[in-house]
Amino acid sequence: MVIDLFGLTAEQVQEKFPEVYQWVLNRVKSERENKVGGTKDSITYAEKWWLFGKTRNTFRPALNSVRRYIATTETAKHRFFVWLDESILPDNMLIAIAIDDPAILGVLSRRIHVCWALATGGRLGVGNDPRYNKTRCFETFPFPNTEDAKRGNIGKLAEQLDAHRKRQQDLHPKLTMTGMYNVLEKLRAGETLTAKDKTIHEQGLVSVLRQIHDDLDVAVFDAYGWPQDLDDEEILQRLVDLNHERAAEEARGLVRWLRPTFQNPDGATQTTFTDTDKTKPAQKAATAKIVKQDWPKELPQRMVAVQSALLRHNGPADAKQIAAYYKRAKKADVAEMLETLVAVGSVRQLEDGRYVAFTGEAAA
Repeated sequence: MVIDLFGLTAEQVQEKFPEVYQWVLNRVKSERENKVGGTKDSITYAEKWWLFGKTRNTFRPALNSVRRYIATTETAKHRFFVWLDESILPDNMLIAIAIDDPAILGVLSRRIHVCWALATGGRLGVGNDPRYNKTRCFETFPFPNTEDAKRGNIGKLAEQLDAHRKRQQDLHPKLTMTGMYNVLEKLRAGETLTAKDKTIHEQGLVSVLRQIHDDLDVAVFDAYGWPQDLDDEEILQRLVDLNHERAAEEARGLVRWLRPTFQNPDGATQTTFTDTDKTKPAQKAATAKIVKQDWPKELPQRMVAVQSALLRHNGPADAKQIAAYYKRAKKADVAEMLETLVAVGSVRQLEDGRYVAFTGEAAA
């Protein structure tokens, strides 16, 4: 369990959750104050002692509208991706991707993306384990642009993959993902299994795991329209070429959003391109109609909603402009949320009275 007080001032915590306030006061406040150094971060940590050192305020809005998200460990011998429930708060050793599309999970889980991640990521530790860098490994990766039927097949297999691993681990609490994938690696290499390996093989049904991965590989290669027998070097060359194609498309205004409802909710940025369409993206953004969402009833959701609108606004905004993003949102309520966000360090108020969201790292 974890105490997460994001979106609340110290006074609000003390008033609404006095037991929690005392717990954090006795265990965190003095430690933060004793570690104040000359850096801006250490000063901020002491001033906002009831909050996490890194609140990830720009990533939270991305998680607000999904019931699950994709995660992988930053450093691992085997590169695998899993679903995590929205109730799970990821720590700093996880790469969290705020997408609940099973087709994305499927593409990330297979050989094409793993080749890319190994080539673009780093290495760490005594075992020289691969390290997943979200900026290099994820943000530069060109996903396939495929029809719904193929996406659906990839998604179905991805759901099977995630369900199979979790089911076997639930049945055998000591069974680990690393153990299952160590045995899977040996099966692929044709190595003899030890007695311990055979136990893991039976508990994890690793041959079934292998079959699901193989089927998923076929589906992902098919989505790219590539032959199945490409070696790693050929895969990487094709991915580099596709990366360059996508960069050229984006320079022309074509953006293949992974989560268009979040990344481009108002349709302000082009998602198609023709030679006859001469309208600049900036002009489209200025004239795009805002698709209003319902104004949340609860305080924490309102905090996230205001911050999300600030990020979507793509520039300084006042309470009236932010209220325009939501149905039945009152300017006074939005102004109160903005002031609270300023107090907790998630939003900055400019000299002209408008507000901007602090930027930070996010996976999606």
